[in-house]
Amino acid sequence: MPRFKITTKQRKMSNGVLIEPGLSVEVITPSYSNPITNNGGQAVADAFMRIYGLDIKKAGALSTVWLDVKQIG
Repeated sequence: MPRFKITTKQRKMSNGVLIEPGLSVEVITPSYSNPITNNGGQAVADAFMRIYGLDIKKAGALSTVWLDVKQIG
């Protein structure tokens, strides 16, 4: 199962949610496709909520414009 590291690229304030650059989470997925586009990015959104308490979907930052994705395993 591949492991991905997702990192925020820049600061964003939207819908009352502040996202700072450099926040990162790791997500393990059953497929090799981009976890942001796979299953609506739910695994990534859940990881940011679990670790930082940030609702990245509400902020509108669940895209490659705001997030950098690297496969690490």
